[in-house]
Amino acid sequence: MSRIAYVNGRYLPHGAAAVHVEDRGYQFADGVYEVCEVRQGFIVDMTRHLDRLARSLSELQMGWPLSRDAFKMVLREVVRRNRVRNGLVYLQVTRGVSRRDHVFPSAATMPSLVVTAKKTDPRVVRAKVEKGISVITVPENRWDRVDIKTVGLLPNVLARQKAKAEGAQEAIFVDVDGTIKEGAATNVWIVSEDGVLMTRPADHGILRGITRATVMDVAAKLDLKVEERAFTVEEAKRAREMFLTAATSVVIPIVSLDGTTIANGHPGTMSAEMRDAFFDVAEKTPT
Repeated sequence: MSRIAYVNGRYLPHGAAAVHVEDRGYQFADGVYEVCEVRQGFIVDMTRHLDRLARSLSELQMGWPLSRDAFKMVLREVVRRNRVRNGLVYLQVTRGVSRRDHVFPSAATMPSLVVTAKKTDPRVVRAKVEKGISVITVPENRWDRVDIKTVGLLPNVLARQKAKAEGAQEAIFVDVDGTIKEGAATNVWIVSEDGVLMTRPADHGILRGITRATVMDVAAKLDLKVEERAFTVEEAKRAREMFLTAATSVVIPIVSLDGTTIANGHPGTMSAEMRDAFFDVAEKTPT
């Protein structure tokens, strides 16, 4: 059975719809997106993802292609039609199709919407959780508004490719002052030497991760101390634990940073505890 996608008001077999050559997402990366985890038949943290979508659209002065309630219905229906029990659902909104011009098209131009869903193998993530992953650092070279979840991800692509070429699973952007910002597709956390859970403040310098926000709720439930502040690469190398958060992998422990072993080289107990509690705390929308 082919995958089903929702494209501009119609449910179509995956690949059945072509991208218009003058879609502004294709020509200018003039669009935004969201990715939600689907776990055990539930869409995880859908409200927070749609809240962030609303912010991204607002920051780019872009309209909604559907009402929020209609969005919820489409997300559930795409997951259901693709029979996804464990996987992800992806949505992308662009400013629409218009004659190529850098300035915005007329207000009558309808935004384009694509929603797809696919199954993933939980065993792949489980293997990373059990062993931990290696990461590298790269200099920050992205635009200043990474707090908007746009489809303009070329620096992230190149960073992730560099990580792969070096045998690592993620690349972490480092600011000019030596502090860690975020991964190519993740937020970064450490557990300090005195047991404090730390992550960079979600100002305009990083994306306000949805999983990051829910992990903070988890930490509160577990009565863990959290401090939002910038930390350096050297601090991370001395950390008791280091891990990443993302919608598609939740909590992934890091065991090596730029070739330096983190702690004892094995996943830590705090990240495991938060991962185990995550699904109980996160919002779950049935499909």
